[in-house]
Amino acid sequence: MDAAVDASTSQFELNEDQRAIQEMAEAFAADRVAPNALDWDRNKHFPADVIRETGPLGLGGIYISDDVGGSALGRLDAVLIFEALSRADPAFSSFISIHNMVASMIDRFGSNEQRQRFLPKLTSMEWLASYCLTEPGSGSDAAALKTRAVKGGDYVLNGVKQFISGAGDSDIYIVMARTGTDGPKGISTFVVPKDAPGLSFGANEHKMGWHMQSTRQVIFEDCKVPAQNLLSAEGAGFGIAMAGLDGGRLNIAACSLGGAQSALDKALAYTAERKAFGSKINQFQALQFKLADMETELQAARIFLYAAASKLDRNAPDASKWSAMAKRFVTDIGFNVANDALQLHGGYGYLHDYGIEKLVRDLRVHQILEGTNEIMRVIIARALIGR
Repeated sequence: MDAAVDASTSQFELNEDQRAIQEMAEAFAADRVAPNALDWDRNKHFPADVIRETGPLGLGGIYISDDVGGSALGRLDAVLIFEALSRADPAFSSFISIHNMVASMIDRFGSNEQRQRFLPKLTSMEWLASYCLTEPGSGSDAAALKTRAVKGGDYVLNGVKQFISGAGDSDIYIVMARTGTDGPKGISTFVVPKDAPGLSFGANEHKMGWHMQSTRQVIFEDCKVPAQNLLSAEGAGFGIAMAGLDGGRLNIAACSLGGAQSALDKALAYTAERKAFGSKINQFQALQFKLADMETELQAARIFLYAAASKLDRNAPDASKWSAMAKRFVTDIGFNVANDALQLHGGYGYLHDYGIEKLVRDLRVHQILEGTNEIMRVIIARALIGR
């Protein structure tokens, strides 16, 4: 890790265990992810084998209870891990984040029987997991979802989920479906296995970024789900979905931070080598000012994110507001820094082999998912004015 990152993390007095966790994630990312990231992106390859290698490292259940194989770490620990992984590949790190969010919902809201049935295989990464909330007609307005679950002994689900990361590759799907009336109180949560009768998947979407992740519709056509796969109780689903998003927002911010740090590192290396008008271009004051601003903004984003994660670890009353603020701020900064790094590379930044254009493409979606940055502003404003 470079000195700049060390300087900001020291404010949070990382202990030896946290530093060891951080170094472990960095070493794995450098060895198993970074050398393959461009090929995965170019070939739109989902590296399930490498993802499963994170299980023995404890990354399949970072903040999951240890009685079901989890690592029982905190949210700041998770942020450190996702930041480290995303310096090699934000798309890879983001999938690990989604998997952990699903596992945490089962750990927090599931019965002991459900926890014991699902979590050991999720924390070991024997099973991979996806999160199904968004629909073709409901994104930011999640409470308007139309997928319906009707109970008749078991539940029968009908509907379509949209933009689902890992769809078709994951083994377990956390699904929000309507069991009651319109609005948030009518939504319930189900754990749906890949082999459930009536479950199918759409074509892999052609996306701007995150090419190593499959993104498909998840389609329920009279899909039969056992009643014992209902998480918590009928009507509890919207609360479960929202509870998972605070941590998810910090995780995706960490993925932006790590990706942007990688972009800045590449820009520093390139501007130290590239010559124009007889000098290395990092000797031009205009470029020095740009690099200085990129570093300043990244360090501010890092400190903000670590503070928000610490609040969530302490269950601070304003943790949700801080999670929203951190998600908005860090993902905006992350994209801007990556985009500036591309500009500093000139035409070479536009070439796939340099890795910069991939970072720009991958980080752009972080301003959209886990709640758009416009919705983050709504959450923050409502917290401020008491709504």
